[in-house]
Amino acid sequence: MFIALLEDDPDQARLIRAWLQDSGHKCSIFTSGVDITLAVHNESYDLLILEWVVPDMDGLKVLDRVRETLDWQIPVLFTTQRDSEDDIVEALKHGADDYMAKPVKRAEMLARIDAISRRTQQISESNNNLLEFSPYTLSTSTRTIKLAGTTLDTTHKEFELALFFFRHYGRILSRGYILEAVWGKSAELNTRTVDTHISRLRRKLSLEASNGWRLSSVYQHGYRLEQCGAEQLGSKASH
Repeated sequence: MFIALLEDDPDQARLIRAWLQDSGHKCSIFTSGVDITLAVHNESYDLLILEWVVPDMDGLKVLDRVRETLDWQIPVLFTTQRDSEDDIVEALKHGADDYMAKPVKRAEMLARIDAISRRTQQISESNNNLLEFSPYTLSTSTRTIKLAGTTLDTTHKEFELALFFFRHYGRILSRGYILEAVWGKSAELNTRTVDTHISRLRRKLSLEASNGWRLSSVYQHGYRLEQCGAEQLGSKASH
């Protein structure tokens, strides 16, 4: 997972980052609420770990800003010395997914992160192999895409890219994040590869307003697949 950590204690931040990296995660450290809020809008993270009391904008305000201004539900884990029942309830009411009282223990933190990851995956992935995003239908068993019932000619990688975008529609995805998620961590490629494939995918799938979807570039950020028009059809899985 790509994790953003808000922690103003340098020693604690370095320790947590070491734990995460040893477990195969990537971690960016932020010491102020303003900095992490800006970063979340410019980069794609899988999880936020927020300390409650930090300079200029505390963790709770960061959480509020994320939930109010972003159109996707990034998981959030709170770590703080404020461990009363009222504090825990307040954080959860504001949209936190989990809560840890300090001092944070390595094994417990990693277990909680794994649990959050599993829950997120269960939400984003269907147990069925047919996913509908009208008028598109994606089959994970045959790795094919249909537009209004007509099978489209796509490569294996184009299917993976399309599936990734539809599963994260509405979310701004950075080029680096797309590259890592679709091509893999060890891919020795540059972001032009992403641009080229997205251009081809947009053309092959006719991702345009007439079909109810738009795959657009977001200046200095990346790309976003979004639904067009007032009616939000959403996605559903079918047997």
